[in-house]
Amino acid sequence: MDVLQISIAALPFLLSLVSRSGKAIAPCLLTSIFTVLLGEEPHRAVIAWCVGVLIAAVALRERLRTI
Repeated sequence: MDVLQISIAALPFLLSLVSRSGKAIAPCLLTSIFTVLLGEEPHRAVIAWCVGVLIAAVALRERLRTI
């Protein structure tokens, strides 16, 4: 994997850092790690990445809702 692919894989983790509570950070970190590890099998990596993005999106939505 090159740097661009790793940065895209880390996107759920980076989005979860913006969330208000820290509850989403660990699951998003795990899904980002799984995405990097499953990079050789793209269909499985996409599923892990989508789960991470969904978790991060919900956390980000909760952060924006309180503003």
